[in-house]
Amino acid sequence: MGSTRKPPANGEHIAILPLRNSVLFPMSVVPINVGRPRSVQLVEDLSGQERALVGVVTQRDPNAVEPTFDDLHQVGTLARVIKVIRLGQNNYSVVLNGLGRFRIGEPVGLEPYMQAKVDRLRASKSTEPNADLLAQKLRDGTRALMALLPDLPRELSGILDNVHEAGALADLVVANLPEDLAKVSERQQILEAVEVDERLILVMNLIDRQLSVLKVRDEIADQIRDEMSRSQREYVLREQMRSILEELGETGEQDDIDELRAKISRLELPEEASATARKQLSRLRGMQPQSAEYNVARTYVEWIADLPWHKTSSDQLDVKRVRQCLDEDHYGLDLVKKRIVEYSAIRQLRKDKKGPILLFVGPPGVGKTSLGRSIARAMGRKYGRISLGGVRDEAEIRGHRRTYVGALPGRIVQALKKVGVKNPVLVLDEVDKMGADVRGDPAAALLEVLDPEQNSTFVDHYIDLPFDLSQVMFLATANDRSGIPGPLKDRMEIIEVAGYTRMEKVQIAKQFLVPKQLRDHGLTDEQLEITTEGIELVLDHYTREAGVRGLEREIAALCRHAAVRLAEHKGEAPPARTDADFIEQVLGIQKYRPELAERKLSPGVATGLSVNNAGGDLLFIEVTRMPGKGKIHVTGNLRNVMKESAATAVSYVRSRAERLHLDPEWLKTTDLHLHIPRARAARDAAGAGLPMFIAVSSLLLGVAARPDTAATGEMTLRGRVLPVPDIKAKILAAHRAGIKTVVLPEGNRNDVQDVPEEVLSNLDLRFVERVDQVLPLVLEEPSGPLAGSAGEPDSASAPDHHVT
Repeated sequence: MGSTRKPPANGEHIAILPLRNSVLFPMSVVPINVGRPRSVQLVEDLSGQERALVGVVTQRDPNAVEPTFDDLHQVGTLARVIKVIRLGQNNYSVVLNGLGRFRIGEPVGLEPYMQAKVDRLRASKSTEPNADLLAQKLRDGTRALMALLPDLPRELSGILDNVHEAGALADLVVANLPEDLAKVSERQQILEAVEVDERLILVMNLIDRQLSVLKVRDEIADQIRDEMSRSQREYVLREQMRSILEELGETGEQDDIDELRAKISRLELPEEASATARKQLSRLRGMQPQSAEYNVARTYVEWIADLPWHKTSSDQLDVKRVRQCLDEDHYGLDLVKKRIVEYSAIRQLRKDKKGPILLFVGPPGVGKTSLGRSIARAMGRKYGRISLGGVRDEAEIRGHRRTYVGALPGRIVQALKKVGVKNPVLVLDEVDKMGADVRGDPAAALLEVLDPEQNSTFVDHYIDLPFDLSQVMFLATANDRSGIPGPLKDRMEIIEVAGYTRMEKVQIAKQFLVPKQLRDHGLTDEQLEITTEGIELVLDHYTREAGVRGLEREIAALCRHAAVRLAEHKGEAPPARTDADFIEQVLGIQKYRPELAERKLSPGVATGLSVNNAGGDLLFIEVTRMPGKGKIHVTGNLRNVMKESAATAVSYVRSRAERLHLDPEWLKTTDLHLHIPRARAARDAAGAGLPMFIAVSSLLLGVAARPDTAATGEMTLRGRVLPVPDIKAKILAAHRAGIKTVVLPEGNRNDVQDVPEEVLSNLDLRFVERVDQVLPLVLEEPSGPLAGSAGEPDSASAPDHHVT
């Protein structure tokens, strides 16, 4: 190469200099640092030549250290070497002047540096008139960009004024743009645009895009400046307001409002709740703090701020943990625990949080409420309890409207504020004790609360904003399912918690009640030894209940006595032991005696089974006769169902008088009196028909009923025995009282599956379909012939195989 070397023709061989992160454009002069071995070799060969030519091509991958031709773009810029400056032993700075575009035709070699045959690229002349118009638009756009970006190179202004050729203008504009405005890929795309029109359009699109970005940025900046100005203005006004209030001595109330405003702004309230709170805060600023309306509005905003609109606790739905927690907190109740574990497993698999509302029905003291606490502990949720006993006002559930004096939210919202999360376990206690009057029906208000299709937008009258209750796990408890309105009962799944057996009560006392009471009274096992025999003695003679609440009270009485005795002796008293003398000394004479099953019953007395609010219980039916005119007296504060059962029993005996060896006219000269001493205590009147028939037959036949036998069931005039509810509770009551044989309707045979095996093993259950099968099972052996037991029954069905 000589100093007079001309640009190479198409297909001429030249040296190639690869660039990493830049693009060289024609008509531009750019210094380039060179440090790679091949590039250094190229520069050293060219350094002794004047006005040497080299092909400058941008790499596709800037990380390639020794690129091949596959790593280079196909279009580059032919440049003249103007100056070479040695910066170090293997480092040069080369000043290049771009001349024109070329395309790599055929690679020649890589060593000692890259060489190839190239083809020059030239634009056609046909688009020059259109190019002038595009060039003018490019000048206008670039000037607008320079107005928004004053830091752009000053050379751009001279280029716009002095460069008249359209293609050169486009190349020089993009070459002088900073790298953040024009990326390497965009520069290469413009370099590859040979036609002037296409090149101008690409550069104009680049300029227009940057103008759009800058305009949006300026608009945002203006908005921010306006907002800051508004905030500063409000700050100044608030400071002036604070100074005025300080002069008036009313700064305390204003500070509270500011704190409320700051608290509301920090909370992520729903849009409607946030707007309502801000509106009320604005009203507060214009009120006198001494006014009643001020306190109402302020209390309302505080309630909005304190509700857990978005705060939740994370669920720990592990079935093993649920089962473990239930076993730790409760003894027995296997069927109840099984259903709760199933419920938890479904909640673990389903993510929509919906499921049935569990209703635990059973007598007091069986652990219904504490089951809810165990479920909350097992699931890692907060626990809340709402007592509904005696609630007769709908506003207790939905809240009072703020127009009333002393208005408050309903108990649901109050409980959520107390627990502090929106997904707690809420136990609705004693739903069967609610009432209704002129103030509304709270049970109807609960329908929306417990309906998963509606409670996601529950509106409390006081808050007057929709609140999501769909994540709350509702549980309910009741003593009597008949006291729950039908629509409300339909929302829930009923789980019976009938009561405990004697063995279960002993184990509950040993594992839970005794350690708890010793701990509560500051005693140890050495200071008071509560033996198993002592617990059984308390159970047999001092308590008679389905649950264990009374048992816990008696154990607490024993602990109190021991604590007083220990305190009087200053901690030096000998250890106490719960033998019979100690228990009688502390608890007094025995309240219940176990001779019920051993005593001799007189004719006219029968033992039935009933259910009251404390669980199952025995029901005694007494019948006597006297001279008269055939009247029947029924007493005992009976309900209509029992009165009908008594009339049915007497009518059936009259219809079977001949079979029972009775005078068919026996009632003409006799009055009958049926009395049930404890009928009023029975919660469910169903089941007394069969015992009434037994009592009337026993009296007229002169044969006593067996004292260790009880019966339950209803009867028809045709002699069929009908099934009755609450079989489990009645069987447990018979077992507690020492009954050995229980006569049950055949229709209740499947209901005994829920009874613990320990109870069934100690009872002889007899199932009957007709009344004629009953008397041989319940009456003592008669001294004379008994036609009712020896005759043929009315149907082909025979008694159970237990009948003797």
